[in-house]
Amino acid sequence: MTSGQLHGEYKVPGGKLVAVDLEVADERLARVSVSGDFFLDPDEALDLIDAALVGLPVASGVADLARTIDTALPPNVAMVGFDSRAVGTAVRRALGLSSGWGDHAFTYLDPGPLPPAMHAALDEVLGRELAEGRRGPTFRFWEWQDPAVVIGSFQSLRNEVDAEAAERYGVSVIRRVSGGGAMFMEAGNCITFSLVVPASLVDGMSYEASYAFLDQWVIDALAAVGVQATYAGLNDIASPAGKIAGAAQKRFVGGSVLHHVTMAYDIDADKMMQVLRIGREKLSDKGTKSANKRVDPVRSQTHLPREQVMATFLDVFRSRYQVVDGELTADELGQAAELVRTKFGNPEWTARVP
Repeated sequence: MTSGQLHGEYKVPGGKLVAVDLEVADERLARVSVSGDFFLDPDEALDLIDAALVGLPVASGVADLARTIDTALPPNVAMVGFDSRAVGTAVRRALGLSSGWGDHAFTYLDPGPLPPAMHAALDEVLGRELAEGRRGPTFRFWEWQDPAVVIGSFQSLRNEVDAEAAERYGVSVIRRVSGGGAMFMEAGNCITFSLVVPASLVDGMSYEASYAFLDQWVIDALAAVGVQATYAGLNDIASPAGKIAGAAQKRFVGGSVLHHVTMAYDIDADKMMQVLRIGREKLSDKGTKSANKRVDPVRSQTHLPREQVMATFLDVFRSRYQVVDGELTADELGQAAELVRTKFGNPEWTARVP
């Protein structure tokens, strides 16, 4: 089986553009040509990269493609602004096995205020609906009226939450499907959003790379409201004043990725320290030392109302990607309500790691 010429591109975050033109013959790569605005020395290395890719199975993953390129290159080769994995990603995009932001239209959902458990359930429903081909990629903010602690899928309930303090303040405890740490959330005092994307969008990326890739627009959105932020560690977004946000992911069988982010707008630090057993470490991580202060990196650095910050975030997202407004279906809401009953509102799930 022979194909016409296929073209794929990949822009390295913070780096250069890599383009690949290729053909396919008998389920193998043929006539491969790599190009881009990267830097490569010596010049002859480009021919070695092209030659290394010819003959590889079209089903080769990014890691396999990168490993083949690295093996073919002598140790003195300098690749600046790109690497072998970037070439592999461009190859996969040419084959239609990896995708870019521009290949997808995102549905913006605005269901209004919901109980925290319902938001956690919707994350799972939308992730599974995309994985099973019944729903495209989505973007939505969380809005709720009740305070909550949302703990990571693998955290110990008793180690994270002071049950008596939570009950005293009317704070519910929800265990989400993604990993990561506990989040203390109050209505109107934090900004949380969920992004559900096809796994093809982060094809071949390490977990660390996928976090930074999916949050690059957030860095730009923060800049638009006056915050100079950068990605830090595996899943944190930091500013000169300290940590400003944390992200978490869940990958669903079938090919979808749930990526959600929470940032503190104006949290009651004293209450958070009483409800979270690791409150002092949380505050220190955010650059706040005193329990009499509020954890407010977004409010204090932007001096903008929370609603205006969120509106700017949405404007930036719309300006970068294809976005259409949509609604949750009755079936999706029904699935989420059932998950609240059987899972996210069920004490057995919440305490599954005591």
